[in-house]
Order: sequence, then C-alpha cells, then structure tokens
Amino acid sequence: MQIRRRQFAAWALGAPLLQQLSPASQAAAQPWPAQALTVVVPFAPGGSVDVAARLVMPRLAERLGQPVIIENMVGASGTIATQRVIKARPDGYTLLFGVASSVLVAPLVSPSKFHYDGLLELKPVAPVASSVFVLLARPGLAAGSADDLIELARQKPGRLTLGTDGIGTSLHLTGELIQQMSGTELVHVPYRSGPQVLIELAGGQIDLAVLPVALAQPFVQEGKVRALGVTSRQRLATLPQAPSLSETPALRNLEVEAWQGLLAPARTDTRIVKRLADEIAILQADPELARKLTEAGFKPMRMGHPQFLAYLEQEKKVLEDTIRKANIRMD
Repeated sequence: MQIRRRQFAAWALGAPLLQQLSPASQAAAQPWPAQALTVVVPFAPGGSVDVAARLVMPRLAERLGQPVIIENMVGASGTIATQRVIKARPDGYTLLFGVASSVLVAPLVSPSKFHYDGLLELKPVAPVASSVFVLLARPGLAAGSADDLIELARQKPGRLTLGTDGIGTSLHLTGELIQQMSGTELVHVPYRSGPQVLIELAGGQIDLAVLPVALAQPFVQEGKVRALGVTSRQRLATLPQAPSLSETPALRNLEVEAWQGLLAPARTDTRIVKRLADEIAILQADPELARKLTEAGFKPMRMGHPQFLAYLEQEKKVLEDTIRKANIRMD
C-alpha cells in the first residue's frame, strides 16, 4: 500500500516528487521491465562465460518481453565490469553476468586495489550454469595422465609452466589447489584471456593449462592439446577421453565447478530480483536449453535467490582458505 500511495501522490502533485524518490523506489513505482536490459559480461566475446550468457540471455528477453543487450567489458580479471554494475542505478536494467573471480576473489587477493565487497554491494539473483575445468598438457609433454604429470612435476619442481587467464581468477586458484593437494610446484603464467592461453598451449609456449571445458573441448577433440583430467567428480559425456582428476590418488578430494549467474546492484528492488530469479528458474526447466548448455560444456544450475546467496557465502570461505595457503596477493 505504501508504494501505491507514493504512486498516487507523484501523479497528483507532479513529477518533482517522483524525482525525489530513490532509484529503487522509482523502479518499483512503474511497470518493470519497461525498456531494454543490459547484461554486462566481464570477459571477451567467445570465451566460456560469454558463451553461457549468449545461450541464456536471448531466452530471458523472450520471457521478459524486452531486449536483453549483452555488453562485453574486458579488463582486470572482470573487475572493471563488476564495478560498473555495482555503481549502476539499482533499477533492474543493468545486471552482471558474474563469476567468482571478479565478485569474490579479486577483493580478497587485492583489497587495497579493489575496494568493494561483492556480497554486500551486489545482490545475487540466480545462478545460470556451472562450468567444469580441465587440466591440459601441451603436445609432446612426457605425461599421459595426471599421475604421470605429478611424478614429472615432483622431479622438476619449479620448471613446468601452468597458464591461466590471470592472477586471482578461478582458474588460477584451481591450479593452486591442484599444486597444494599434489605437493607439486608449477610456475604460474597469467594471460589476459582463456583463448590466448589455449593458443599458447597448443603452440608449445607453456606446458600446462587449466581452462573451462567449454573453451578447451574443440582443441582436445582435434588433438591440438591433451586433456589430463576434469575437475568434476564424474567424467563428462562431452569430453569422454578425460578422467576425473579425483580418480588420481593425490587429488582424491578435488572437486571444482565454477558458477556463472546474474547479480544486480545491491539496492535493486526485491520484487525485481524475484521476478528475474523466477524467469531464470523457468528457463532452466526447458530441456532444449539444458541440452544446449550441456553440449557447450556447462551444467544447468538451479538455485533460488536465498540459496544462491548462502552458496556464495560458503564459497567465499573456501576461497579465503585457498588464497591464504597459496599466499596469493596482487597488492
């Protein structure tokens, strides 16, 4: 009733009163959505996060009856895009297609540079999908399995190179976790993007890489790189030649699956967040979309708004522990 009274007062007394309302109240005082939405993707076109966004967002546009514009904003491991959405008007028209590296990890590894808390300054809406990572080897590396690699790395500490898409990203932390569990020492080589890592690995410039299955599987299938194992507990039908890394005794408890999901500025009206979460849930029940996500190397990830927030809070604790043990700092 309070919102309705404000609507009536704004109509009766003129626009100035409406202009005095907070952005969130203004958004609630008119039908939503009334215009196109912008979904900011924090990585380059063609990368795995972008692929997931472009599979799901056109269908969200159909559900909402408004265009959904994907805006790729590259730089600083996704933090530029993340901060853009944090500072956006909380009216439901600017959203983040977020991942852990920019929402959770960056402020942990570089608190003096990234002055934000992703769980306080963003409102988790719903996860869209999760992606599994794969440990890859260059052509000709004398390691046909994860067991072989661990033995080789122990014989040559600090000599094998491992490429990821940057310092403090989910891929970097996965590489650190593999080293911690296996008692090995690899040289981390950070790149600006996953596709760049893949090209360098196929060309033999680096020895190893951790990359999303969705990005790597064409190169694996064409024999340009070799898959030593995936980070999920189960083998993947889309990459049948790769065992689970957890089948390797030294990595028995390893399990990493990275989420991609929608987040909004923190003060976005709860009703808008619920509407978005409900629409995502409907999309995830579509077998055709699930099939396309699976074929692209993703798994549909179903979770309501409160559960998504609790999931991210727990993940943040795990990431803090991994970062502390690996002493990862960008400051």
